[in-house]
Amino acid sequence: MLHVKTNTIQGYKGMNIPFTMLSKKEDSGKLAILLPGAGYTVQAPILHYSTGVFINKSFDVLQVKYQYNNDFYVDFSMDELSEAIKMDVHTVLDSVLAERTYENVYLIGKSIGTIAMSSVLEREEFKNAKAIWLTPLIQREDVLGSMAGSVNKGLFIIGDKDHYYSEERFLKAAENPNISPRLIPNVNHSLEYDEDIVESIDVLKSIIKDIENF
Repeated sequence: MLHVKTNTIQGYKGMNIPFTMLSKKEDSGKLAILLPGAGYTVQAPILHYSTGVFINKSFDVLQVKYQYNNDFYVDFSMDELSEAIKMDVHTVLDSVLAERTYENVYLIGKSIGTIAMSSVLEREEFKNAKAIWLTPLIQREDVLGSMAGSVNKGLFIIGDKDHYYSEERFLKAAENPNISPRLIPNVNHSLEYDEDIVESIDVLKSIIKDIENF
């Protein structure tokens, strides 16, 4: 039976940050942390099915549900938004990890979530965590630097029609022997084809397989 526990915590500038913990068994020593995009939420296909993959392997799954499309953030510069996402995610993690420790941790970040992920991986308790980088913001120095220098085992998936894609930066991250890179031709920032639904479902299936194998 799946246990679902939803909570909120005060984050940057007092904004409430909701998060949900899903667990199949009471004393799992395994945790998957989902850090979604701004518009690509935990309900979006890849993160929805990733949740299922980890639940089926008896992981606890922590879904951080920040809402950076909210009007509250409309005047934020990218620098301030980055500060907010880092603080919000660290605050949620501090709260969750105060209650228990996990031996085996996976971080799954999508788009803006990879800003927080690159910061979280600097924490001592995540030194052995595995990282799944979905459409990371590789044009940012902090994200690319984290990936290129990461000692954490990583899976890196991006499409060459993603507006954040750059061949030079992709290759720089892909050079890290700890990271398994996958470049998918002709898919966009949602890891889908612009005008082909059925083919997009095939890509989704292959990505979920990659995550399952990783």
